[in-house]
Amino acid sequence: MTDPTSPLPQQNTLPARVDVLVVGVGFGGLAALHRLRTDHPELQALAIERGEGAGGVWRENDYPGAACDVPTSLYSLSFAPNPDWSHTYGRRHEIHAYLRSVAADFADQIEYNCALTSARWDGDAQEWIVATTRGEIRCRFLVAAPGALSEPGLPAVPGADEFTGTMFHSAQWDHSHDLRGRRVAIVGTGASAIQIVPEIVDTVGHLTVFQRTPAWVVPRVDRNIGPLERTLYRRVPGLHRLVRRMVWTYREAYVLMMARNPKLLPIAKSIALAQLRVQVRDKNLRRRLTPDYTIGCKRMLLTNKWFPALQRNNATVTGAITRLTARGAVDDAGREHELDTVVFATGFTPTQPPIAHAITGRDGRTLAEAWAGSPRAYRGVEVHGFPNLFFLYGPNTNLGHSSIVLMLEPQAYYMSKAISELARNGHSAFEVTESAQERYNADLDPELERTVWNSGGCSSWYLDSTGRNSVMWPKFTSDFRRMMASFDAADHRFDDAIPVASTTAGDTTAPATDSDTERTVAP
Repeated sequence: MTDPTSPLPQQNTLPARVDVLVVGVGFGGLAALHRLRTDHPELQALAIERGEGAGGVWRENDYPGAACDVPTSLYSLSFAPNPDWSHTYGRRHEIHAYLRSVAADFADQIEYNCALTSARWDGDAQEWIVATTRGEIRCRFLVAAPGALSEPGLPAVPGADEFTGTMFHSAQWDHSHDLRGRRVAIVGTGASAIQIVPEIVDTVGHLTVFQRTPAWVVPRVDRNIGPLERTLYRRVPGLHRLVRRMVWTYREAYVLMMARNPKLLPIAKSIALAQLRVQVRDKNLRRRLTPDYTIGCKRMLLTNKWFPALQRNNATVTGAITRLTARGAVDDAGREHELDTVVFATGFTPTQPPIAHAITGRDGRTLAEAWAGSPRAYRGVEVHGFPNLFFLYGPNTNLGHSSIVLMLEPQAYYMSKAISELARNGHSAFEVTESAQERYNADLDPELERTVWNSGGCSSWYLDSTGRNSVMWPKFTSDFRRMMASFDAADHRFDDAIPVASTTAGDTTAPATDSDTERTVAP
């Protein structure tokens, strides 16, 4: 996947061929490497990572205040428990350090500073031909683990070429640019903005927050985890697992509100409104900060610092940005705000992953062309027309209530199960059928329609260009784990049954499952 920050081409030190190539070394890539080492030591597996080290989204997002809104009890891989978190909600530097420590155990299987530029299925050889910034490599199985929040989403703001100040995205923070005393704009009021603003508001000269849509904000119940508690977790692993299980059970209950019984959402709304009333005394500002859509439709934000920061004497909350000028930005009321720096805290492009443009399937179409603006997959992992491809953190595998790690490990397990099934039956290649993929999504879409994400009256990054929710998983993580516990051969075709080339239009997903997931991925 080409990227402006990708390393320049260098001498090829990659092997000519491996059995499995993993792209990306974040949570998903590490889960895949662990499964391959554990279940398939006979296979040669290699991971490539475009960055200088492991960490994925937690390597890239190093903006002030970066932290996780999922409890740390759930934010570690099951095979690498971490009893040493300092808070109940992890800070970016700790999560990054954790991922680097896990990756160190796989150092002999990872090539850093190596970006994928293209991948093409060779039907005759039944393998993938992968081009990278370090040369070409072939593999039987391709595991794409790019992460859903890896590519910054920059809005096309008129006049951007006229602005004479400094601009950057929150995920590409310019640490060489000193904000002290400057007139700074934050564009956006999402998860990144609510962490950045409290960190910088007392440093900048003036802060202007351009708000298109206010967010529902609930308190962040965070606490320090003291040395005694951490020592106890280290010495009594069973206690650490029990706490993880308890937090997992509590978070699973969120599904009842968001996907099963929206009548429970007023409970969350009352909590959010109570915090807003207590922290914002100015009625006009409070009105501007009150969303007009159902709570949960967009990502609920966890913080105790956002509202107080917006009421600093040097802070202004205004409407959406409409254009940039040479000396500032204009809001939707036509007011121009003089600025030195513009920070776009505008999120990512989960429904348009750049890697989808780089992967070409058996019929000559890229994954992006097959999806045509609306990503679909079978169980979030397989895509019709793309043999021997596993897409981790694929369509409809994101969560609104719990840890993505609890989804990624079952996906890695499913990958392992599929490879085992192929070997057991003497096959070298497989592909999910179009009918199986369509059937899977036909069952999934009605489940999504009744969720608050689809019916809550907002426009969010969960919805793709066609209006379909191609991001979220509407059930419990335990449902997903059970589903991924087995591989259904009837939903696939194998080897000679896979056309070398095809003009078939349409892409869909097929099923797969496995049982050991219950043991290895249990929270």
